[in-house]
Amino acid sequence: MLARIYRPAKTAMQSGKARTAAWVLEFVPASARFIDPLMGWTGSTDMNGQVRLTFDTRDEAVAYAERYGIPFRLQEPREAPLILKAYADNFATHRKQPWTH
Repeated sequence: MLARIYRPAKTAMQSGKARTAAWVLEFVPASARFIDPLMGWTGSTDMNGQVRLTFDTRDEAVAYAERYGIPFRLQEPREAPLILKAYADNFATHRKQPWTH
């Protein structure tokens, strides 16, 4: 019953960073999913896969896991590089390539 503590990254479908500040504790699947022969749906016998807890800080998530004796793996987030861009740079005279249209 290993848990994973991480801060979710922004999805590719959004440009903002909404819902990326909270830390998440979720359990790693203990068993593989199976396909129901009648309906073709996927199922699992692992009920911990439905548990997803959110915390404001990493320390709160770690303290919760330690308090209840849950073994966990902590994944530190990778910060995206900050690229400063300005619209005026399109018309600068010191461009490396000439501006063509």
